[in-house]
Amino acid sequence: MNYQTTVSLKDDEKVKVKSKDKQIYNHKPTPAFIGASWTALLIGMVSYCVGLWNATMELNEKGYYFTILLFGLFSVISVQKAVRDKLEDIQVTDMYYGISWFTSIAAITLLVIGLWNADLELSEKGFYAMSFTLSLFAAIAVQKNTRDVAYIDNKIEAKDD
Repeated sequence: MNYQTTVSLKDDEKVKVKSKDKQIYNHKPTPAFIGASWTALLIGMVSYCVGLWNATMELNEKGYYFTILLFGLFSVISVQKAVRDKLEDIQVTDMYYGISWFTSIAAITLLVIGLWNADLELSEKGFYAMSFTLSLFAAIAVQKNTRDVAYIDNKIEAKDD
């Protein structure tokens, strides 16, 4: 939010100075959005895992795809946290920030490479890709909601004291 203030240099001389004020976020996510985010995360993860359970692939392949799901979920949550920390002026090292992005991209790339080379029907490949994408997006939304609620609750508690 930009605003202008007037600063007096001399008695008769005034200069307008632009300042940048940090906008304080004070709107909690609605219970409907929080519920929808959790529901999307559960649907994505459960669908992906049910698909793996019923797949006719070797156990090591199932383990590969399951590990990619866990790796991807952790990575995108880490990116969301690092981005949010930077916005709130909480120190985040460039190395951690870069590793978070790298691991998120690596998880997606590993899934794409795995599906590209898999001996699966095109519909199965699409199913895994979509449930994986839904899970990652929902994990980011859940992390954001959790962070927003905690941030606002802390602000309210600090104001009440």
